Amino acid sequence: MENLGVLSPHSFYLELTLDNSSEKVDAFFLECQGFQRTQEVIEICEVTSNKFGKAKKGLPVRTKIPGNVKSGNLTLRRGMSPSITLWDWFQASHDNWAKQRRNLSLTIYDPMSKGQARFELTGAWPISYQFAGVGARSTDIVIEEAEIAFEHFKRVKI
Repeated sequence: MENLGVLSPHSFYLELTLDNSSEKVDAFFLECQGFQRTQEVIEICEVTSNKFGKAKKGLPVRTKIPGNVKSGNLTLRRGMSPSITLWDWFQASHDNWAKQRRNLSLTIYDPMSKGQARFELTGAWPISYQFAGVGARSTDIVIEEAEIAFEHFKRVKI
């Protein structure tokens, strides 16, 4: 019987390999938002040839059909680290985005650290990079944020 427990989103890992190498981005993020895939709806209005009662014209009928599928953008937030790998990817994408498109995967773990859900993204590249403001009196960590565009994502079995 399949376990129908609800997953807690506090434990996840995002795998991202850059520059066609085995080096992975140190990808422990505080937040990961924007996994969205929607399909547009196209409405077609037709007039049938059917005439009802004393009508001289046909009956208008609206039909909904599937349109284009769109993906949202992924927003990643983490405490800033000394690593500049994420920044380098953003800069390289600015110079030549077509060569910087990558595949990502996100795995969500249960409390026993066993992978329970996995999503794969294709054609991903960074479209913005920012970090939270800094202040001499603040005790907060500096947050680094990147927004990633992607073409497709799917949920796969682990």
